[in-house]
Amino acid sequence: MRLCELREKEVINCRDCRRLGYVCDIEFDICSGCISHIIIPGPCKIFGILGRDHEYVINSCNIKQIGVDIILVDVDTEKCLVKCD
Repeated sequence: MRLCELREKEVINCRDCRRLGYVCDIEFDICSGCISHIIIPGPCKIFGILGRDHEYVINSCNIKQIGVDIILVDVDTEKCLVKCD
């Protein structure tokens, strides 16, 4: 699967059936060459006009299923929400 195909898939959290968004970036493990994390933009600030300062960083072991249109993950959204660099 190519990155452009991965970015078109919507990420859904299985725990609360909440839509997290679309994949914007991925992190690789240099030693193994495998994907270690997927990164999804976090919630918007006030009315979406001030941008975003957090993102969801989801470990690859939390990915449950990659389907045709969606990626199912099982995460605690509070724990995977991190401040952008």
